[in-house]
Amino acid sequence: MKVTILYFAHLPDRTGTREETRNVPDGVSAGQLRKLLESEHPRLAGALESCRVAVNEEFVQDETPLADGQTVAFIPPVSGG
Repeated sequence: MKVTILYFAHLPDRTGTREETRNVPDGVSAGQLRKLLESEHPRLAGALESCRVAVNEEFVQDETPLADGQTVAFIPPVSGG
């Protein structure tokens, strides 16, 4: 199945892109996608574990299964005042 992945904050610097579309195994969960991306983008190692994951603009848990055509965003924690 195919999903679109969006990277926010400092993550595009680590991946070289803000957005990518890729094929992933059927039935993959948000957490499994996180691990898959860390293995394919070595510079993401450790960076995604603190990120929130949103699917189609709604935050989800790592156990949430993904479906074909969804958009998955990785959003690092932010601070400010």
